[in-house]
Amino acid sequence: MRRRSALKSNVWQVPQMPVKTVGFVGYSGSGKTTLAVQVAAELRRRGLRVAALKNAHHGFDMDKPGKDSWRYREAGASQVIVRTDTRWAMLVETPEQPPVETLLARFENVDVILVEGFKNEGAFPKIEVRRQAVSAGEAALSLTNSDIIAVASDWDEPGIRVPRLDINRPAAVADFIISL
Repeated sequence: MRRRSALKSNVWQVPQMPVKTVGFVGYSGSGKTTLAVQVAAELRRRGLRVAALKNAHHGFDMDKPGKDSWRYREAGASQVIVRTDTRWAMLVETPEQPPVETLLARFENVDVILVEGFKNEGAFPKIEVRRQAVSAGEAALSLTNSDIIAVASDWDEPGIRVPRLDINRPAAVADFIISL
């Protein structure tokens, strides 16, 4: 049996994206999470296996101080897996932020990956989410980001050059994703 050579801790491999991947990008409060969750539910209803990757701009921690996983990390463990009878999670301390493609490659046995955030990262199609109450007055990201292939919004905004999807019709957004 051949052994794989170990990666240096500061080098990330960037594998091919294995499945259909679509991002949801937009300004804070525009409804990215709401729409992506609704689309995920719709795709699941249609029998597809759906995964999600969310970019958190404000640090987060799944560990609670004092819990066992937290104690292992505090003791210096660089990776901790927590398993229950219904799910498992892996926490990985990284010296640098991995590329989005590396994270996408971690998913297995899925048909569609919905990515939230990463508006300036990753070469996969993205849907810009715009609500008039939040986005009016803000430049459309689709005007400068060639990865954005559609805008999901709640108004007919002039100047948008990509297909417009109704933010209030997640089934239609799911249809659009399936058609890609």
